[in-house]
Amino acid sequence: MALHIVLVEPEIPANTGNIARTCAATGAHLHLVRPLGFRTDDATMKRAGLDYWYAVNIEYHDSFAEVQEKYAGSRFFYATTKADKRYSDFKFQDEDFLVFGKETKGLPPELIAANPETCIKMPMSDKVRSLNLSNSAAIMVYEALRQLDFPGME
Repeated sequence: MALHIVLVEPEIPANTGNIARTCAATGAHLHLVRPLGFRTDDATMKRAGLDYWYAVNIEYHDSFAEVQEKYAGSRFFYATTKADKRYSDFKFQDEDFLVFGKETKGLPPELIAANPETCIKMPMSDKVRSLNLSNSAAIMVYEALRQLDFPGME
């Protein structure tokens, strides 16, 4: 049993490291879609993930289409500030994919336009544009795990 976090072209190594640590803590699988805005041996990314890298199930993909093809039939939820529905409006299932875009631009507009029914947002004040990527990923994965009664976790 596992959830999946997909980062499409992440740019900031510390965010990816923090998300990797969340994956280690929750058993979520991490998918990194190239191009990455950093080298995977970047010290900042490794430091953010601490010594938990051994516990992260991580896959690298050359495109998001590759992820969709490899996991055809899976449910994908697209995190975006442009969604109409909140992440808490959905009933998550085992093996769902939570997809996040790059820090500076989010997900590609065509991906959002093609998937309006599974675009999800986090409610927030209009004083900010968005939350930090690693915070958003953690909040959403823990909501999905809460709904699943935290399988395999104490």
